[in-house]
Amino acid sequence: MKLPSNFYKPLAIGAPEPYRELPVATERMIHFFPGHNEKVRAKIGETIPLVDVLLGNLEDAIPADAKEAARRGFIEVAKSHDFGSTGLWTRINPLNSPWVLDDITEIVGEVGDKVDVIMLPKVEGPWDIHYLDQLLAQLEARHNVKKPILIHAILETAQGVKNVDEIAAASPRMHGMSLGPADLAASRGMKTTRVGGGHPFYGVLEDPKEDGSTRTFVQQDLWHYTVAKMVDACLSNGIRPFYGPFGDIQDLAACEVQFRNAFLMGCVGAWSLHPNQIAVAKRVFSPDVKEVLFAKRILEAMPDGRGVAMIDGKMQDDATWKQAKVIVDLARKVALKDPELGQAYGF
Repeated sequence: MKLPSNFYKPLAIGAPEPYRELPVATERMIHFFPGHNEKVRAKIGETIPLVDVLLGNLEDAIPADAKEAARRGFIEVAKSHDFGSTGLWTRINPLNSPWVLDDITEIVGEVGDKVDVIMLPKVEGPWDIHYLDQLLAQLEARHNVKKPILIHAILETAQGVKNVDEIAAASPRMHGMSLGPADLAASRGMKTTRVGGGHPFYGVLEDPKEDGSTRTFVQQDLWHYTVAKMVDACLSNGIRPFYGPFGDIQDLAACEVQFRNAFLMGCVGAWSLHPNQIAVAKRVFSPDVKEVLFAKRILEAMPDGRGVAMIDGKMQDDATWKQAKVIVDLARKVALKDPELGQAYGF
């Protein structure tokens, strides 16, 4: 077991000092793009200002014969653009794949100073994080990378869910986690082919009625338990939870509901797989203007967070002050990325 006093020490001589706290960033959506697709790459300059995070995907949805092209395409995008306040991430291939070592070494070697986060799929335990942590430190030192590259784990196996607390605490490089519902469903033996969202057969049936009339069936959320467990693991370790993908890119109404459930449960963002999901994620993961204005009134009425205040006939105390602070702090971060919303929030 690593001593606590060594937790924040670089794992290689010459590697940058690990962060003590995550950098401030607005990350309402992680927008995926396939690095091997030239048409998509040609439009990246237009996409960058529209999204909070741009991620070059090298893993699922990239054919085996296009893996190297996707990697080279991502590196080309990283070299060719200024990302400003937009985060630049990549999702590498799994640690047991034949492509992952080249993914890591080539990307860190060529564009390590531009990459903010590496997303690691199919994380099963802290050992996966420890391996990537050490390798990144060695490569950062070799290539004189100035800031640490963070790690974002995808929770998509039953063993990963079991070990979620240990994964969250595995390294100061940990940025956060995302739910990976498709692979997780397969790992658990779940009987669904959907990528995220609910299922029409998973629900609760109303009790029988005395008059024999039709009983109401209410569809439930397959992912509620896992999202809640992930949120607790992330927030208790100071890292960020994300919903992940919603596979039906045409059903924006269901996408919005699923994203909003995740937002209310504590997730800070979700994946956008198609441009039409960007606006949905931006809307959902930005706090409502009326809620922000009301939360600001709570903070103003109780500047030190103590005591009791009555606002519009409702009692506010130290507990609601904490809730209000969560909303206002998020609104301040969103305002940095989205000036129009910032103005509506009164910042």
